[in-house]
Amino acid sequence: MSSDWNSPASATAGEVHLIDALPYVFRAYFSMPTTLTDGAGKPCGATRGFLDFLVRYLVAERPESIAVAFDESLTTSFRNEIYPEYKAQREPPPAELLNQLEGCRRGAEALGLRCLSDPRYEADDLVATLCERSRAAGQRVVVVTIDKDLSQLVDEHVQLYDYARGKRYDPAGVKERFGVRPDQIADYLGLAGDAVDNIPGVKGVGPKTAAALLQHFESMDQIYACLDEVADVEVRGAKSLGAKLQPCREMAFLSRTLATVARDAPIALTLADLSWRGADRERLQPLLEHLGIPRMAGRIQRWV
Repeated sequence: MSSDWNSPASATAGEVHLIDALPYVFRAYFSMPTTLTDGAGKPCGATRGFLDFLVRYLVAERPESIAVAFDESLTTSFRNEIYPEYKAQREPPPAELLNQLEGCRRGAEALGLRCLSDPRYEADDLVATLCERSRAAGQRVVVVTIDKDLSQLVDEHVQLYDYARGKRYDPAGVKERFGVRPDQIADYLGLAGDAVDNIPGVKGVGPKTAAALLQHFESMDQIYACLDEVADVEVRGAKSLGAKLQPCREMAFLSRTLATVARDAPIALTLADLSWRGADRERLQPLLEHLGIPRMAGRIQRWV
């Protein structure tokens, strides 16, 4: 952690907004016409759509502090070192999308946003690390994502914002959505697994059963310390739970490790570095012209 992260001189008032970029890049890619091309004749729908999302977000939220986290790779995370099958089932992004990721980042930077990525740490980890530092500095945090893994960050100072659906989750909202508290999310995923990330969990234990177990025992550690009591859990098939849990103990704890976001990613930033001071118009105008949307400059001039 930077030595001056918590200093009064580096702190800013208001909320810190942390955007998990890739879900919104994907959403832009699949929602924009495939016929859109830039000045070089290359597809640019994802870049244009992502830029539009960022502008709308900035206009609506007017953040004082903001950062955007990108994923560099689906195969070089430290989690792949722990479990090589992590995310192995995922198809690589379409080449047309991969070719636009750098444009998405350039667009965010031209809007004056601090962008981060790392070959070993995923965007979730970068968001979690900045969230932890911001919270420690006394800041409130808005985590902008659709990723359920980041629900584990939510507390009285941190809110998860599913911008596309217009839904915000506080601790009560997370509990209502998953049946467990934010601090139990990693345990919940350790038990139920996560097919999206190829996290196996415990075979035969789904989300409802995982939630029921954690409502009864509080943590996965307690569950495995009291396997002879799991038959008392009020959930369908409780009598067979012990037989399902026992042989999967090692995989359950490995799954929890994979699902736990890192809060110590190597980020050399101060809180002051996240301050948003508006768009960099000298960088933005040529980019907008290249993307074929020069009129957006006027919109940004008025709003951003």
